[in-house]
Amino acid sequence: GVLHEDLRLLLDTALPPKRKKVVLGVGDAKMGAAVLEELGVQCQTGGVVAELMRGIRLHFPALVRGLTAQSAAKAQLGLGHSYSRAKVKFNVHRVDNMIIQSISLLDQLDKDINTFSMRVRSWYGYHFPELIKIVPENSMYCRVAKFIGNRRELSEESLEGLEEIVMDSAKAQAILEASRSSMGMDISPLDLINIESFSRRVISLSDYRKGLQEYLRSKMSQVAPSLSALIGEVVGARLISHAGSLTNLAKYPASTVQILGAEKALFRALKTRGNTPKYGLIFHSTFIGRAAAKNKGRISRYLANKCTIASRIDCFSEVPTSVFGDKLREQVEERLAFYETGEPPRKNLEVMKEAVVEANEVVAEVKRRQEKKEKKRKKREKRRLEALAAAAEEQAENSVMETEENDVGAKKKKKKKKQQPEESEAEPEENGVEEEEEEEEPLPKKKRKVMVEPEQQEEEEEEEKKKKKKKKKKAVAQD
Repeated sequence: GVLHEDLRLLLDTALPPKRKKVVLGVGDAKMGAAVLEELGVQCQTGGVVAELMRGIRLHFPALVRGLTAQSAAKAQLGLGHSYSRAKVKFNVHRVDNMIIQSISLLDQLDKDINTFSMRVRSWYGYHFPELIKIVPENSMYCRVAKFIGNRRELSEESLEGLEEIVMDSAKAQAILEASRSSMGMDISPLDLINIESFSRRVISLSDYRKGLQEYLRSKMSQVAPSLSALIGEVVGARLISHAGSLTNLAKYPASTVQILGAEKALFRALKTRGNTPKYGLIFHSTFIGRAAAKNKGRISRYLANKCTIASRIDCFSEVPTSVFGDKLREQVEERLAFYETGEPPRKNLEVMKEAVVEANEVVAEVKRRQEKKEKKRKKREKRRLEALAAAAEEQAENSVMETEENDVGAKKKKKKKKQQPEESEAEPEENGVEEEEEEEEPLPKKKRKVMVEPEQQEEEEEEEKKKKKKKKKKAVAQD
């Protein structure tokens, strides 16, 4: 019912300022109502408008400049994908698909485990027929058959193991006595191996069924807590599965929920003009079984009414809780007592007021917990970001230090390279001085050289000193 901001901006810019007499042609009646409510512009939806909209859609690439038929097709495809993605996200958010699949698998497992257990009974019954009367339960029978194997090898030492499986010492003793006086035929080791392997498979299936039932219970407590508290997890999941989704179940009236699952009997009764069924899937609830025969129809109608209320609360509440389901269950219990003893039940208004108060407290507590979790998550995220920032700073400092060390090393190398030629220049001078000092010693007449005048020697020394100073200045400037 709220007009999108992009559409509002488009209409504000496209329509003239004085738009009291403007009439828009809109293909969708809901969109026309939204435009009228938000902008006060009258919209016409129907008659010629549908044909005009169809023509505009057909020739839209020719009416808009720069828009090709291919780009328009891509836009339509993207819109379709976005719509489908939104629908899928909605279903995933409710998580009722998982409940539908798990309850279907649970029903299938019940049938398969029953069939396989009967196969184990008939197969192992040839060897030990008395065991069926002592252990009638299917999964326990498979465990006992796997444990015993060949009945002739059963002894008193095996009593402890039998007691652990059967959970009864009298039954374990009866099994031991029956194995000693059994009328069954002998069995070969190969047949016994096959029976044991098949029994192991049936046991694993029954264990998986228990785990699947726990998973279904946890899912129902998350998705539909009120419905599961009122009627039970299994019956509530069957109602959701038969309706198709929790949203569809919430849309059904109470009369439909009452006979949900008994459609064949309903249409047969309507066709033959007989009595219509009083209950469908909700018959598996304990309330109808506890009611008297004359009150079964009344209590089923009342229970269907409360199931509809619970499913709507679960579907459309922001934070679903089991408070309403518990209160509705109390109402059904009071109605049962009223049918049996005549004690008047509480009024629905009083019960719902109490439920609203308790639900507000529970929702506030849940929101408080969620805020605490969010704060903890934000703190963890902040610490993680701070740690990452500190690590980045350390890495940057290390890189800066490495670059400075590299620069200092390069400068030292340059200085060494520049000092080497100076030393090489100084060495010959020292050598020359030493040679001159050595030459001052008396030499033979043949090797004597003409001595340089003292004034000329002083001038040459001053020129050399000037050259050295100039070189030092150049080196400092380069550094």
